[in-house]
Amino acid sequence: MSALNSSVLVLNKFYTAIHLVAARKAFCLLVKNVAEVVSVEEGHFAHYDFETWMLESQIREQDGRHPDSEWVRTVSQPIEVPKVVRLVTYDKLPGQSVHFNRRNVFARDDNICQYCGQRFSQHDLSIDHVLPRAQGGKTVWKNIVTACVDCNKHKGSRTPYEAAMKLLVRPAAPYVSPLIKAKEGTSKYEAWRHFMNNA
Repeated sequence: MSALNSSVLVLNKFYTAIHLVAARKAFCLLVKNVAEVVSVEEGHFAHYDFETWMLESQIREQDGRHPDSEWVRTVSQPIEVPKVVRLVTYDKLPGQSVHFNRRNVFARDDNICQYCGQRFSQHDLSIDHVLPRAQGGKTVWKNIVTACVDCNKHKGSRTPYEAAMKLLVRPAAPYVSPLIKAKEGTSKYEAWRHFMNNA
């Protein structure tokens, strides 16, 4: 994957996580002076506009202290892809509900079949209505789980009780984007943890 497509956490001006953008978009925000880089350095926050981030990138590349960083090569110099940017004037809070879609359902359930407990690739997973649509079940967070093909076939148009199957976890709407939470668990995105409690 290109470094320009890697994820960058976006904060509002109050340091609340609001969403993810591709690095390409983050650099556009920096160049337009709409955002600044927020770097967590030894427990403190350092702030950089685009020009100072270019200078900082030169220093970081020379000292080699950031082995998990991603870099974009330009004609004049490499620039480190920031992990976090802050919108300097945007003061709105993130939406109170996480957008319901297939990708977020898979991320919420961590690509684990909610019946057999095995992890699968998204290609081998499906979406299952806990209360089947044939019985009035709706396509909402509280009624949708990920299921492997075999479990979904076995359950069919029955409830888990009717099919003698047990759900691992009762489905619920997540409070924070599952995509952010999924990436936040990696060492590469350790800087995100400082902002997740406010999300």
